[in-house]
Amino acid sequence: MPSFQVFLIPLLIAFSSLAQASTYDDLVLSHKPKLYFTLGSLTKATFEPDLSGNGHRGLRFPHSWAPGARLPNGDRATVFDGHSQYLEVAAHPHLSIPSTGALTLEIWIRPDTVNFPNHQDSYVHFAGKGEQGEHEYVFRMYNKNSTRPNRISAYAFNPQGGLGAGSYFQDTVTAGEWIHVAAVINTKSSPTYPDGYVKIYKNGQLRDTDSLQEYSIEPQIGSAPLRIGTRDFGSFFQGAMAKFAVYSYELSESTLLQHFKALRSKPRPIEIIDGPQDILAPE
Repeated sequence: MPSFQVFLIPLLIAFSSLAQASTYDDLVLSHKPKLYFTLGSLTKATFEPDLSGNGHRGLRFPHSWAPGARLPNGDRATVFDGHSQYLEVAAHPHLSIPSTGALTLEIWIRPDTVNFPNHQDSYVHFAGKGEQGEHEYVFRMYNKNSTRPNRISAYAFNPQGGLGAGSYFQDTVTAGEWIHVAAVINTKSSPTYPDGYVKIYKNGQLRDTDSLQEYSIEPQIGSAPLRIGTRDFGSFFQGAMAKFAVYSYELSESTLLQHFKALRSKPRPIEIIDGPQDILAPE
């Protein structure tokens, strides 16, 4: 076989897989996220592309690391080493709550340990936007060996930080299981929550709702970048993550459940599977 064909065939296979649209991705994009990272790029790229079309490229640190896991439907995911790997996105009004008064954050996580070595006060921040004087929101998971064993929570903060308004669920976590986590932060007034609320969902089901009034939280637009894998380098998540989306409105429980169920479906027949699929956490 000529040398150029030896080079060309693997290249064509790679590009055909890159062009393969995931059914799950199509569904997410139909709900108009402001940012969408699949975290499943085939190549060792410096940037993670934003499929939403809004141009929020994610910069990988350290540069050029490849995905190494599979979601239950066969889609690719990225494994974070728990020591130094993270993704960073520049601040933008799209990624802050006050722009529309509401934000939905959605991600699939697969913790590869129940006790993270690089933790901060027995927890890790696996995604969030906040630095000193510029705090906004965060996803958090506690170690099993803590007073809140493997609690997964979402918080909203005032810019100065301190105590935040948060919602959580606290279930048994098994290393290697995939969990779909979503949070809503809504500052719009309602009879029950005049100052707004924080909600958290597990596998498409609402698990907790808490008022922003509890700690007098008034979210502001900050200049801190959004990071995945860490928030401010005080801790690092060890495990796989995928399908991170940010919406500028509140997604309904039925929509989030639809997303959860869609990823449990079988992969398309022409999808190339190069490793075992991972297991899914109980609902």
